[in-house]
Amino acid sequence: MVDPLKLSSEESIEPIEQFLEVAAALSGSFDLEELLELILTKSRALTNSDAGSIYLVDRSDGFDKLLFKTAQNASRPDISFEEFAIPLTRDSLAGYVAITGETLNLTDAYDSSPDVPYRLNRNFDLDIGYYTRSVLVVPMQDREGGTLGVLQLINRKQSSKTLLTPDNLLDETLAYTTMEERLALLLASQAGLSIERQSLLEDIENLFEGFVTSSIGVIEARDPSTSGHSERVALLTVRLAEEINSIERGILRDTHFTRPQLKEIRYASLLHDFGKIGVPEAILVKRNKLHPGRLGVLEQRFGFARRTLEFECAQQKYRYLVEHPQHLDEHPDGEPCENCEAIARFDRQLEESLVELEEYWQAIERANLPQVLDEATIAQLRAMHAYRYRDLNNREVPLISEEDLTSLLIVHGNLTEPERRAIEAHVTHSFHFLKQIPWTKDLANIPEIAYAHHEKLDGSGYPRGLKQEQIPLQAQMMSVCDVFDALTAGDRPYKSSLPLEDAFRIMRHEADNFKIRGDLLDVFEQRRVFAAIDEPKGAED
Repeated sequence: MVDPLKLSSEESIEPIEQFLEVAAALSGSFDLEELLELILTKSRALTNSDAGSIYLVDRSDGFDKLLFKTAQNASRPDISFEEFAIPLTRDSLAGYVAITGETLNLTDAYDSSPDVPYRLNRNFDLDIGYYTRSVLVVPMQDREGGTLGVLQLINRKQSSKTLLTPDNLLDETLAYTTMEERLALLLASQAGLSIERQSLLEDIENLFEGFVTSSIGVIEARDPSTSGHSERVALLTVRLAEEINSIERGILRDTHFTRPQLKEIRYASLLHDFGKIGVPEAILVKRNKLHPGRLGVLEQRFGFARRTLEFECAQQKYRYLVEHPQHLDEHPDGEPCENCEAIARFDRQLEESLVELEEYWQAIERANLPQVLDEATIAQLRAMHAYRYRDLNNREVPLISEEDLTSLLIVHGNLTEPERRAIEAHVTHSFHFLKQIPWTKDLANIPEIAYAHHEKLDGSGYPRGLKQEQIPLQAQMMSVCDVFDALTAGDRPYKSSLPLEDAFRIMRHEADNFKIRGDLLDVFEQRRVFAAIDEPKGAED
């Protein structure tokens, strides 16, 4: 076999230069479909082949087969080829090469010896009206010699510009020489390494996808009420980026996100709330102003206070009767006796006290919900704080503590200020976690994007109080999507989901007050980015 490096300088310099160009091109491709097309195109160009195809070996489901991945035909460019699978056996040209690792170089594929196990599948030629004559089939192998696929080149031509027809086929086609065979093997070897590299990259991506999915699962296990939030925000933010890519006018017309940047946006969005793993679960899952356990303590305390009132009333009546042992019958003139009036008075006082306690309890139940309080309820809460009852140690203690009163008097939402700070700290937790991951160059901005998704344009956001020019555009986009999902999600136990009209009214108010970007909100609303949530899974692909 002739080595191109051993040919004369004039004979070898051109194919060597072409091979180096091809090797460089293959090294720069990171998409499998693009890589296979590039391999086939460059292989045909180097060998002056009219047509060709690539098969990949697939053992993913336990059954060995060849996947017909791509094909090209310069003389029949109108023909489209679809992927399909064939059994991995020796009776086809590609199958034989894939199993044996040998190279096939056939001068006329139709004129094969009856002693060989392989045969050309003539159905392809019959289907498209073509004639396969010279064929070169070489294995594409990994570093360990395992066959990853097969490169099949068809009909070497005298001139690359010639279109083959039945009339000129015999005159224009040539057999593949050892020179083309050697070049094809070298190229197939480089292609095999590129495919192996791509496979390893896909394995790494799948591994990281699994890690991200597991991470989200951990978060949602701690806070089931927000299940699906991260996936929805990621879906919306990526769709918003895609819509921005298609804008041709306005301030966003020059903004374009590459495929790696879209992936970076997706991962940043999926992991933007991962820091919630560092937030105490009691705060994370808090539904109302009082923690469930605390409300239970208050309920028991109220029950004890009622029992205490009833017991004290009974004691008063007993003590009074001991001190006033007169007969309890009515006077002869029909007037009730003094003892009866006293007993009734004790009962009325008890009833009034019980009613007051019940009103206090109803005020607690109203105030416990994450809603704005009316003045009457606030007054009842403050009066309640001054209420004292006797505990088991016969000490006078407040019915509700200062801590309980502070929680119940929360103006907005259901979190106290310390609890709110703990929740807001999840952003910083996310950043410190994401910074520890050795991101590739294409994904290096993920920590900063996630870190800024709660910042506001006017500097009123958290945790750093950044202003618009300091906030990455990707984070500003995520903020729009995050706010939308928070308003419209129907899985939050502490609030009802809002209809679109109300959600956009609130978001427009945020934009008018320079909290979120109005032009991003315009794209989100006008191009119906929000509809991506309702699309069937995979529709965005």
